[in-house]
Amino acid sequence: MRAPLIARLALAYLWLTATLIGLTAAAAPQTFYDDFPFLAHWVNLLPPYNEHLVTDVGGLYLGFAVLFGWAAATLDRTLVRAVCVAWLLTAALHLAFHAGHLEGFGTADAVAEIASLALLLVPPPLALWAIAPGSRPTTTPQP
Repeated sequence: MRAPLIARLALAYLWLTATLIGLTAAAAPQTFYDDFPFLAHWVNLLPPYNEHLVTDVGGLYLGFAVLFGWAAATLDRTLVRAVCVAWLLTAALHLAFHAGHLEGFGTADAVAEIASLALLLVPPPLALWAIAPGSRPTTTPQP
């Protein structure tokens, strides 16, 4: 393993992000829709509100949070790889959707939304790099 601390920090960041989004969406779906993120009102720019959909998204994020926490605690390579690749797929599709649906966003909000979604693509490759086997010193035959 190259850098267990980097892997744990990357996974912990994703755990925190998934937990905060998931708890808000699952426990307070109308608030998530109306105010997310931090009263910026990005979600409600893509109507209509659907409580079922928002709570399902909350459950999805909480499921990822469980896996990120487990992966950070164990650094099991198979688990880290699986959750990071699954997150990359989900986050890339999420980013692509939002990049194509910026109508109604002011310039600052559009840039902030796309940047924040793109930022979620950074920790998984860091974690994957960090859990890879480190370089091993080459041994030379002794005479």
